[in-house]
Amino acid sequence: MARIRTFIAVELAGGVIRRASELIDKLRVAPVPVNWVRPEQMHLTLKFLGDVPDTQTPDICRVVAQVARQFEPFEIVFRGVGAFPSLEHPKVLWIGVQEGGQELKLLQAALDEALKSQLGYPREVRPFQPHLTVGRVKREMPAGQAQLARILAEQAEFDADLTVIDEVVTFASFLSRHGPTHEPLCRSGLGER
Repeated sequence: MARIRTFIAVELAGGVIRRASELIDKLRVAPVPVNWVRPEQMHLTLKFLGDVPDTQTPDICRVVAQVARQFEPFEIVFRGVGAFPSLEHPKVLWIGVQEGGQELKLLQAALDEALKSQLGYPREVRPFQPHLTVGRVKREMPAGQAQLARILAEQAEFDADLTVIDEVVTFASFLSRHGPTHEPLCRSGLGER
């Protein structure tokens, strides 16, 4: 039985992706080794399922569609930047969600609950924090990190535009030596009856 690396996400408007790419260009000057997210890979993950049997993807798509129908489309405004776990010790570099975060949290929680109750996927352990990942630091470099922290602080109010969320996408992720590629398995419109 084949297994497919699967996750559930929302896609972003072109304006958000352009602005995120502009931010990456500003951050690149810091001498820190970072795996930057390519524009075609940018999305906001709601749930990572891992390697699932390919025979289960129709059931996953059915559950995601059930949940999506319960929500009306909404807007997300991306503003501000930061790093997990902190600016001083960055591992994940991100753009924050200023508006629409509550709606995203409700959507994510509903997906988490439905996938657990109907298909047995474990609930997320950490609380969901809406953000757009733009890079992952490969290793710590104190001098470069200080410069990176300064740039992030300067960009604290970075405006990354907005996007309308009107569907949830279940993706298959394929890893290659050129990095991951994501292919939609199914699209589930919000509010569709």
